[in-house]
Amino acid sequence: MAKTLKRIDAGGLQIEALYPRRSRYDTPQQRAAKQKASSEAQRRMNRIYSYQQLELLLATNFPTAGSGLVVTLTHDDRHMPRNRAAAQLRFKYFLTKLRKERKAAGLPEPVVFWAPEILTSESGRWHQHIVIDNTGNDLDMIRRCWIYGSDIEATKLRVDDEKNWETLARYMTKELRECQEYDTKPGLHGWSCTRNAKRPETETITVDDDYDIAPPEGSTVMLDDRKRTEFAAYHVVKYRFDGVRTGHRAPRARRRRKVRRR
Repeated sequence: MAKTLKRIDAGGLQIEALYPRRSRYDTPQQRAAKQKASSEAQRRMNRIYSYQQLELLLATNFPTAGSGLVVTLTHDDRHMPRNRAAAQLRFKYFLTKLRKERKAAGLPEPVVFWAPEILTSESGRWHQHIVIDNTGNDLDMIRRCWIYGSDIEATKLRVDDEKNWETLARYMTKELRECQEYDTKPGLHGWSCTRNAKRPETETITVDDDYDIAPPEGSTVMLDDRKRTEFAAYHVVKYRFDGVRTGHRAPRARRRRKVRRR
């Protein structure tokens, strides 16, 4: 007997799902129960992943508190763009200037995530939400590169129970979901990132039947969903590392036996 362990490794954030493997010796009732359990585990994981795709990417690229800066860039009256297309061109120019500033300072190319430009109904101003890797002097560079206004808000990324990658992902896509203009463009992507952004790793392996998911010491469990029936069970856990991640690895995949030819 064995189980399947599926794991999404997003640096400071992990999601693991454990569900039964079907066997050729299973009865039809057992096979149906295992199929249902694995399907429910996958659906549970998919619901997490579909909503949290941005969250997982943020956790992968900004794995600890303070490793990223959450910034809002706002246009002033003098530089107010005519429309969204003009606002997008200005943001691209800002990124170009920022890359040059980083290169001149001997720093790596910036890793940046951003939400679509939003025109607020209250102030009538275009503004842009971004998250950028924190090198220490980024705010000064951002102020020099953002030539379209002095209204710049910046805070260090928080990773705790109140604010973390999930709340940040919700915040960056909140206005997009509530913006009526985007209701007429259902295929529009809710966020973008630079090409050098890292992607989370997904691994599916076989583990022993008595194996269970055990978040490592020092991690904080954010979700623990378990269901068991007479013939099958699934277990889905989401947890984060609040500090520097140390030495946690998933079990290794089983090696296949070599069949000797006679």
